[in-house]
Amino acid sequence: MASLAEVRVEEAEPMENESQARPEELRLLEALLFASSEPLDTATLAKRMPEGVDVKAALEQLQADYASRGVNLVRVANKWTFRTAGDLAWLMTRETTETRRLSRAAIEVLAIIAYHQPVTRAEIEEIRGVVTSKGTLDVLLETGWIKPRGRRKTPGRPLTFGTTEEFLSQFTLEQLGDLPGLEELKGTGLLDSRLPTGFSVPTPSDDPALREDEDPLEPGEDLDLALAPAVEPETPEGGNEGGTEE
Repeated sequence: MASLAEVRVEEAEPMENESQARPEELRLLEALLFASSEPLDTATLAKRMPEGVDVKAALEQLQADYASRGVNLVRVANKWTFRTAGDLAWLMTRETTETRRLSRAAIEVLAIIAYHQPVTRAEIEEIRGVVTSKGTLDVLLETGWIKPRGRRKTPGRPLTFGTTEEFLSQFTLEQLGDLPGLEELKGTGLLDSRLPTGFSVPTPSDDPALREDEDPLEPGEDLDLALAPAVEPETPEGGNEGGTEE
């Protein structure tokens, strides 16, 4: 004759089994959560499930089933949704390219560096006839299209700038000599056909070697030195109106 304790255990087992959601119920719940573009609350899920299903218990069971997988069932603001397991979030990280349009000033400075390199900031300003802002050079340095080459052997030892391999790659050039010359620039409309007498476009050089008037950069030299000191709102040389950088 079974003892009272054994009878109680036997009676409790069916009740425990009844609390477990059936496989087909879990499949339905799983499909609803995967198909939804946003987290769902228990009430919404219950409306879409067959009558009599203990949605709360089924959710907890499904959550336990997914606990060790690459995707976990999580509760967010009292709503349920599938999310990548926290320890695998790094797999979802991706690099994006942010497209930024260069200002007219940055394009002008880049062109001067490309054609006149090695060139100092003061020489760039002399060619443009306007003070070059710190931000303009910052942007070009961040793109990786220009870099400091060395220091000019003149008082103050200013930095000289040149283009990089990234510049050639960006503009699909095999070498700097492939940059358009004077006649090509005229033909594309980038230069006025009525240019001053004696106007010329220099032929850029790919030679990475320092010129006689350049000293090498010191080891570990901070590139921020290339942009110091910062320049406030720009004014044209000599204080003439209309010479500010755009």
